[in-house]
Amino acid sequence: MSLTDKNFNTYEEFEEKQQQTDEILEYIDGIIYMSPSPSITHQRIASFLHGELHQVLKNSGCEVFSAPTDVLFEQNEKDHNKNKRVVPDLFVTCHPKNFTENEYIGAPDFIIEILNPSNKSHDLVRKLNLYMGYGVKEYWIVDPMEKRIMMYTLDENGEVQFDLVSGNEKATSSLFEDFKIETKNLFYD
Repeated sequence: MSLTDKNFNTYEEFEEKQQQTDEILEYIDGIIYMSPSPSITHQRIASFLHGELHQVLKNSGCEVFSAPTDVLFEQNEKDHNKNKRVVPDLFVTCHPKNFTENEYIGAPDFIIEILNPSNKSHDLVRKLNLYMGYGVKEYWIVDPMEKRIMMYTLDENGEVQFDLVSGNEKATSSLFEDFKIETKNLFYD
C-alpha cells in the first residue's frame, strides 16, 4: 500500500485525485493510499471466496461484492475526522438501501481482505481499527504467505473477539454459519 503523497489531504482533494486516475485509491484520516495490483494468488483466493459466499447468500437478502466497489464510512460522533473511503477485497451487506449508483455507504456486515506483502500493515492495523470502530460485525484477514485466516468479530457488547485458523482447519463465519472454508481448499500450491 503506497501513499500517493505524504501530505494530509481534505476529502475534497481526495475526490479530485480520484477523478484524475483509474488507480484504486483509499482515503483514511487525511491520507490517500493507492492499492497495489493484486497478484494471481490474491485473485484466485478472492474468486474462490466470492463464489463460496455467493452460494451461501443466495435468497438470503444479503449480497457479496468485490473490489473495486467503494465503501464510504461517513463521519460519526466518535470520530471527528472526515469521511473515509476504502475498497475492500470482498464485503457482504444485508442492507441494499445503503447503495448509491457507485458506492456503498456505511459499515458492511462482513469484510474480507487478502494480504499482499506490500499492504500488510494497512490491512492488519489501519483497516482493522477502522472496520471495528465503525461497527463491521466480522472481518477476516486472509494471509496467503502464512496460509492462515485471522478472524475478528464484534460481540454483543461491542468487544472485538479474535480467532486464528491455519493448517488444515476450517474457518466458519459467525454471521453466516453456512460459510465454511477449509484452508486446504483456499491455500494450494
